[in-house]
Amino acid sequence: MSIFLCAEPPDTDTNAIQISPVEIVMDISPSVYEHAAFLIGRTPWEVSRDADLVFEAHAAAYRRYRHTPIMPGIDIYNLEAEAYGGVVEKPGGVGIPAISKPICKSVSELVDLKPFNPRTAGRIPMAIDVAARLAREFPEAEIRLPVSGPFSIASNLVGFETLLYDVATQPEQAARALMHLVDGQVAFAEGIKERGLDVAFFESAACPPLLSPAMFRRIELPALKATMERMAAVLGHPVPCIIGGNTTPILDAMLETGTKYVVAPYETDQKAFIEKVWDRTDVRVRVNSDVEVISRGTWEQIRADADRIIQLTAGRENVCLGTGALPYETPPENVLMVMEYVGR
Repeated sequence: MSIFLCAEPPDTDTNAIQISPVEIVMDISPSVYEHAAFLIGRTPWEVSRDADLVFEAHAAAYRRYRHTPIMPGIDIYNLEAEAYGGVVEKPGGVGIPAISKPICKSVSELVDLKPFNPRTAGRIPMAIDVAARLAREFPEAEIRLPVSGPFSIASNLVGFETLLYDVATQPEQAARALMHLVDGQVAFAEGIKERGLDVAFFESAACPPLLSPAMFRRIELPALKATMERMAAVLGHPVPCIIGGNTTPILDAMLETGTKYVVAPYETDQKAFIEKVWDRTDVRVRVNSDVEVISRGTWEQIRADADRIIQLTAGRENVCLGTGALPYETPPENVLMVMEYVGR
């Protein structure tokens, strides 16, 4: 389906490209997280801790790009681990906040964690409030609050190396631990639904080669399916399954979750990915461009990458051009140029 783009740069930015309304024949979905902080001249840390700044940053991004959906957040993979007790440390400069010290020594300790309350735990209430505020400010926009998958949460709570070791040495316990995290994510989705909002589901920590396709199916898929199926029941529709990295080897497993939205990351064999899902036109496919090209490339390189995706998806319905998370200092004019170009 086509959308209309009318991006008006803020008055303070006289160098941004003015774009007249144009009909978009291929939808474009840039992923804006820490880049939103850049648009208001703040660091990711400053924005991530302040509800007003999160709102201001993502409102500025939407006014600039008119992108869909709006997925408000900065350090989106930290929220649930922080709600369980993890500590997010302040980075230097414009770095992305992260949890550097696990609170669990092994996956066996995950089963002792009590599901968090999305109304009171950590920054989750703030995230939901900001999303609701954006929905009121931009009633025409689609708002999807980022929610993490069980493997991504476990990687923050246990530490990635320990998690992979436990998956290899005690797979049954690891699978049980991941399943234990499902209830908290369903409660999160219920809190989001109560405010009239929607969910975008992220699980990039589980991608190959970090987790082999066989181990993905054996250890991760049961918890992933349970999470997504239960969230779909809460929301009344299938949940987008956004996994970065080399996802072509696990695409069939991802589709078993019942999702109707998948991403072909730049890091995978996108041609093979598209071929595997070509006939599943009920599934929307977002084909990501190279964020390094968008953030640092010349116009000729940006245009060539857009042409590559347009040619790759030519003839298939239900596709869009997307990006991985835009780097903090991505020039806004680069994003606007590719949006205008694809629109033409």
